[in-house]
Formats: sequence, structure tokens, C-alpha cells
Amino acid sequence: MITATTAKDVASHQVEQYSKKLIDISHSIHDHPELGFQERYAAELLEATLTENGFTVEEGCCGIPTAFRARMGQGKVAFAVCAEYDALPEVGHACGHNIIAATAVGTGIALAPLLDELDIELLIIGTPAEEGGGGKITMLDRGGFAGVSAAMMVHPWSSATDRTDFTCLAVSNFEVVFSGKQAHASANPEEGINAGDALCIAQVAIGLLRQHLRPGEQVHGIVTNGGEAPNIIPGHASGHFMIRARTIEELTNLEMRIHRCFEAGAVATGSQLEIAKLSPNYSQFKVDEEMARVYRANAEALGRVFDDDPTTAPSFSTDMANVSLALPSIHPLMGISSLPALNHQPGFTEASSSKLADKAVLDGAKAMAWTIIDLSLDPEWRVSHALRDQE
Repeated sequence: MITATTAKDVASHQVEQYSKKLIDISHSIHDHPELGFQERYAAELLEATLTENGFTVEEGCCGIPTAFRARMGQGKVAFAVCAEYDALPEVGHACGHNIIAATAVGTGIALAPLLDELDIELLIIGTPAEEGGGGKITMLDRGGFAGVSAAMMVHPWSSATDRTDFTCLAVSNFEVVFSGKQAHASANPEEGINAGDALCIAQVAIGLLRQHLRPGEQVHGIVTNGGEAPNIIPGHASGHFMIRARTIEELTNLEMRIHRCFEAGAVATGSQLEIAKLSPNYSQFKVDEEMARVYRANAEALGRVFDDDPTTAPSFSTDMANVSLALPSIHPLMGISSLPALNHQPGFTEASSSKLADKAVLDGAKAMAWTIIDLSLDPEWRVSHALRDQE
């Protein structure tokens, strides 16, 4: 049987040999930002690269045109590495998903020569629309992670240090639309039903409710249509809102309270209200502590520095959290030193193609590959995660 040291040397050599290609992938996706479920350029680039390196690629899997699964190996233990590649409106790759995509491909290339000796199957899963679309949740519901023993990915963030822990809030993502009746705002305002006022009342009610929210509960949003002209009573008004809570259960309760605020606006003005989900609800994250420990040891061996001080843990939401409730998962954060720019700010877009971002691509690929090697060669871990023996 191959030793961990030998396998890690092979994996590292693979990453170094393909380092230029991996960095080119990161930069190319960075230079072609695409919104959720529209990531055709990124998906095709990743699919082609994995096919060239011996993976069998299922394009458009789970009924999502820009989702894919790339497979190699026949082992009884199956690892999934998730690739994200969607961008944000206006600011492009201000969350660094180009880095995530390249690290996932790099992990696949690193492990490709080793899969038979490690007796594992490796899946590189292309997961669209993390930024509010919930691509992983739809794929999870449609069997995209069936038969997977463990899943992982890495994510860049603004610090100079890495982390394995974080605060991940459950989130609901939805649109509200009020329909009223237009009228001349001066000549006959009494004939109108003001949809803009309905949205204003709802926002005031939400503002007052904030006094009573529990720790971790948040609500925030934007008005996407407030009317057509100041001398026309708005017949239509709409907004895009998000609700967050510590757990999916607490989120369900908070959703009901927030929805009542919108209902109050409709009742007060006589408008009609529609609330439409824009994605499935994201859940809280359950970090697999053993996998996180193994990953951290490997990343530190590569020279990465960690700071898991709970008082400085970042807070965010991700659809990878829903995967973590279904199977063992990790989502380590890799620092690319973008401060004072934070994730989702223009400065982070620039940092996502920097030299430190390129280093994160290579380190992330090696650290995930080494983690999979260690877990594959651990007999106890294999026995407890060999899902196919239980089928």
C-alpha cells in the first residue's frame, strides 16, 4: 500500500506541474464574471479541463445547465470537492469563487494518479449559484451528492490568516411585490392605492421589530421598484430581502414574523401582496471536526497560518451548509490579505486575482488533496465512511 508521504509527494508534484494552468483558470474565470445559473463560460472551462485529465464529466447534471459532476476512481469511499464559480452583480468575483473553482480542479488533478492505490472515488462537483440561488441545495435534493462519503471546499476571505471555524447563519432569500392602483398624485390621489406606501410601512414595521430580534437574527433588503414618477401614485412596488437566523428552525419562525410586516403594509394600504422565494432556504453549517483537524494540519504543513479565535469568527451564509447537514463536510477559509477590503466589496475583486490569491489556489488544492489522502489511508475512517458497503 502506498504511504501518505509518497502520495502527498505525488499530489504536490501534480499541482506544481499544473500550477500555471490552475492559475490561468482562476484568472480566466475572474475576467469573465457570470451570475448564478448563467456560468456557461466557467462551467465549460472546468468541464474541459477535467475531461482532458481523465475524468468522466456529466454536464448539466441534476437538471441545471451549468452544474456538472466529474468522476474518477472506483473505490468504496467517495470524496466530493465542490467548485463554485458564480459572481456578484456589479462587483464581479468579489467573493473569490474563481479561486474556489481552480482549487477544486487542482485537487482533482493532484489525486488523479493516486485513486486506484487509495481505493477511492473522487468527484469534482460544479455547483452553480451559491450567491443566493442555492445551487447545491437543488443538487442535493436531486441526488447530486448521493453515494458521497464526505465533501469539502475552500473559500477565500479578507484576513491574512486561515480558519476552519466560522459563524454560518441560515438564510431565506425572497422577493416581495405589492400591487395597488395608479392615479395622478395631484389631481386625484384619492383614486389611487399606493403600493410604495405599502412597502414603506413594511420596512418601518421591520425596523421596529429589530428591537426584539434574538442574537444572530437579521433582516436586510433593497427596494427594486418604488414607482414610476413622483406625480404618479405607485401602482407597483417591489423589494429583494434576506432573513438570517442561527438555525433553519429559528429561521422558519423569524420568516413568519417578517412576512407579517409585509402583510401589514398590504392591509394598511389596500394593496395586494405576493412573496416569492428566490432560492431554497440555506441552513446552519455543521463542521466535521475530524476532517477539519486533518485539513488544518495539512495546511499548516504547507506554511498556512490559522487563527480560530471565536471572538473574531466571520459571519456569512452558504448553501454548502445544507450539504454539511447531509454528510460530513468542511469549508475552511483561506486568507488572501485583502484588508481593508472585505468580501463582496470591489477591493476584494482585485485581491481575488492577486499573487496571494494565486498562492491560495495552489495551497488549497494541495491541502485538500493531502486531507483526502490522510482520510483514505485511515482504516477506522474508511470503515465508518464506506457508504457503498451499506447499500
